[in-house]
Amino acid sequence: MSDAELLHVFADNRLTEIAAEDLPVGHLAVADSWLIEDGRARSLSEHYERFSNWVAAITNRGDITDFCASVTAAIPRDGRWFPRIELLVDDASDSTHLVFRLREAPEPIDSMTLWSYNEPDPRSNPLVKGPDLSLGMQMRRAAQMHGADEAVILNTDGYILEGALSAIVWFRDDVLCAPGNDLDWIPSITRKEVFAIAEQMGLQTRTEKVKPADLVDLEIWGLSSLHGIRPVDEWVDLGGPVGQPRHLEAFNKRLRMLSTSID
Repeated sequence: MSDAELLHVFADNRLTEIAAEDLPVGHLAVADSWLIEDGRARSLSEHYERFSNWVAAITNRGDITDFCASVTAAIPRDGRWFPRIELLVDDASDSTHLVFRLREAPEPIDSMTLWSYNEPDPRSNPLVKGPDLSLGMQMRRAAQMHGADEAVILNTDGYILEGALSAIVWFRDDVLCAPGNDLDWIPSITRKEVFAIAEQMGLQTRTEKVKPADLVDLEIWGLSSLHGIRPVDEWVDLGGPVGQPRHLEAFNKRLRMLSTSID
């Protein structure tokens, strides 16, 4: 992906392009991002709804709907893009700012190697995307130092929560499984899509509390809005191999069908 991105702030009911040095002061309180391919995306309205709900829990802004509409209008209809929307909060001035980053999408990655992060979940707000985004990137860099693509976050008891920047699911035979709601993970839109596909296919789904070693020989996927479904072909120090992606083709076909025009 190019390092270049176009930055915009939303004020007076419109987006204005700014230079990086003019970005408003504030910490990243909420963020959301998704893949755009030639003017099409999966579940864009759900991304906006998730972002709006997170923002509403922090501040009473009445312009989120207009902001989202302006973002949609500003996204090019040609090419691959990975836009990000943000809420910045400046505690010193008690002000908030809405930011839109137009970024080129990186090249697709078809599979992934996982590594279990070697400390208990360090995140401050694991249920909202944004506050711990830079920490997630740091954890991913740590995984790369161990020959992996993604770090898997575990709780203090060693149970799987999610990837640093992705959701983790697995199959037991034909049953699609994932961590349950009694564990801390960001509500993943792609995970929701994949579970809906499983139900449409007549497959059973369930949630589990598992440790990495419990997944030896199982088909494992990493999920994200950017890459969709990525089969795991290796898990560093898992204690055994991972299973083959037997369900991948059928799910990918249905996931692609969820992509619709943003107009």
